[in-house]
Amino acid sequence: MKKNIVAIGGGGFGRNNSSCLIEKYILNLSEKSIPKICFLPTATGDNDSYIVRFYSIFNSLNCQPSHIEFFKRTTDIKTHIMEQDVVFVGGGNTKSMLAIWNDWGMSDLLKNAYNEGVIMSGVSAGAICWFTSGITDSWDNELRILPCLDFVSGTCCPHYDEEPSRIPYVKKLILDEKITNCISIEGGSAMHFIDGNPFKNVCFKNNKNTYNVFLDNNDVVEKPFKKIQL
Repeated sequence: MKKNIVAIGGGGFGRNNSSCLIEKYILNLSEKSIPKICFLPTATGDNDSYIVRFYSIFNSLNCQPSHIEFFKRTTDIKTHIMEQDVVFVGGGNTKSMLAIWNDWGMSDLLKNAYNEGVIMSGVSAGAICWFTSGITDSWDNELRILPCLDFVSGTCCPHYDEEPSRIPYVKKLILDEKITNCISIEGGSAMHFIDGNPFKNVCFKNNKNTYNVFLDNNDVVEKPFKKIQL
């Protein structure tokens, strides 16, 4: 049984209507005619408009959408997660999201679902949460490295080309030997992992990339992954 993670660097239903290319790609991975997809908007504090946006997009696709909230009465999480084909985690404050998830035991629940073949996906906070660590702006005044769920080994940086502080921050971390490499995902692209290994960059806007950024002979190198253009 393949284990899939699709980590989106930026874009998709959370930011603009686009053409639902990445959403369809994720749903198609399930190989179900009407896959069940559950949205976790925890990182925005279960923002109502974000939830409405999710349904406005996924109700137009061949799927059965649902969501889990933690700031109102919460459903039987374990049963609901295990019934899904896809989990999609929204963007927002990663640190706060992980703290709430920790209190509800979500790490183990999601790991069990992932091991049973439920596709894990998400954007921004919902991209970095699957890695050993992620580069986050959860704090107001600076980027930081945050320990995450460790479904995929390594460090991830979303919005790599969308926010000017990201590229220099990643390079400094590598030059200072704080990390050995970073999976850096541009907006309009997503990194697809199979069984914890990089498969391909999935490009849903023109000419967007995911890079493995690392040090080679004292130079920081950005090596793009092979990509699928949707």
